[in-house]
Amino acid sequence: MFETLRIAIRSISSNRMRSGLTMLGIIIGVASVVTMVALGSGARTMVAEQIRSLGAHVLMVLPGEAREQGVRKEAGSAQSLTESDARAIAFELSTVAVAAPSIRGVFQIVSGNRNWRTTVNGTTTDYFFVREWALAEGRYFTDEETLAGAKVTLIGQTIAEHLFDKDESPVGQTVRIANAPMTVIGVLAEKGPTGTGRDQDDVVFLPISTARQRLIGGANQVNREAVGYILVKAASNDVMSVAEQQIAWLLRQRHGLRPAHPDDFRITDPAATMAAQTASTRVLSWLLASVASVSLVVGGISIMNIMLVSVAERRREIGLRLAVGARRSHIRTQFLVEALVICLLGGVIGLIVGMVGTALLAALAGWPVFLSPASMAMAMLFAGVTGVFFGYYPARIAARSNPIDCLRSN
Repeated sequence: MFETLRIAIRSISSNRMRSGLTMLGIIIGVASVVTMVALGSGARTMVAEQIRSLGAHVLMVLPGEAREQGVRKEAGSAQSLTESDARAIAFELSTVAVAAPSIRGVFQIVSGNRNWRTTVNGTTTDYFFVREWALAEGRYFTDEETLAGAKVTLIGQTIAEHLFDKDESPVGQTVRIANAPMTVIGVLAEKGPTGTGRDQDDVVFLPISTARQRLIGGANQVNREAVGYILVKAASNDVMSVAEQQIAWLLRQRHGLRPAHPDDFRITDPAATMAAQTASTRVLSWLLASVASVSLVVGGISIMNIMLVSVAERRREIGLRLAVGARRSHIRTQFLVEALVICLLGGVIGLIVGMVGTALLAALAGWPVFLSPASMAMAMLFAGVTGVFFGYYPARIAARSNPIDCLRSN
């Protein structure tokens, strides 16, 4: 076998240009498969991380759209949800663990001579339990601080990086949000971006009463108890659908909606939405990989064509080897090994091209990628199978050649 491999490499090296062109289809096919699978795997990994960052079995309750003179405004524009709704959801429904009302706005936050414009979220301590959001340092604000409207705040990692030095702890420092002084009591652990690319760490949290009294409350004169949304944590994943139905029933009762009236709120399951995105991404990535694998088939046809040409050119060599005692299995193995070497060598080059292309795509386009060893092994296996499948017919023709006819050929 070692001698067979040596002869195959020598034969391929003697026609480098032809061998290189023959490998081109395999190189493109393997590189395309590796890149497409890496993109799909990266997208699925990112979505899985985002689902984990949301917290387990979370539902989001949003206001419906407002109507003005028969015209429907954007989703979430109605002031139909209140803090009382959140308390009722938490205490009256057995399928719900906690519910956290939230209001938010965009404000300038200042520390010393540094400033940063960010989202300010007024909420309760339950919000961090729903999101399973850990602390990097410091502490959460307490229920007593929420009731008292204390001037305390928690900041995300992005805020800490922009307003404070790396060797400086933000905890205990005073920042100003829209000229209201606040004491930083904690820094949240990093959460990363959302599916839409929004930075989850670029946020400031205040007790909801503080945010309402000092920042956001003045913007809503119609309903001072209105909230922007309510995050709900179901008791378990098994009761998610039941919890959603019970929340809808409770809110309709509280809002006095008759059976013929539509809901003035929306309930969404962010994890389910992201899971659906994951499934569609998986299907799309495998579809793209399947399309890319067509290049391997085209490369295999090129290999069959070149191997048939090689058999025709080396008829005297085949006849001579058969005449001096070589078996037909030896001839068949020789040409099969040559086709396999061409495919595997092209596969290795394609693998390198695919890895480089994937890295460039991730760097330039900012797309998430994940190079899986399994996908690379699969691409190489496919290349090897292509070599054996398309190389067998020329090898069989060479093995069945008549040595006398071969020796008579020019």
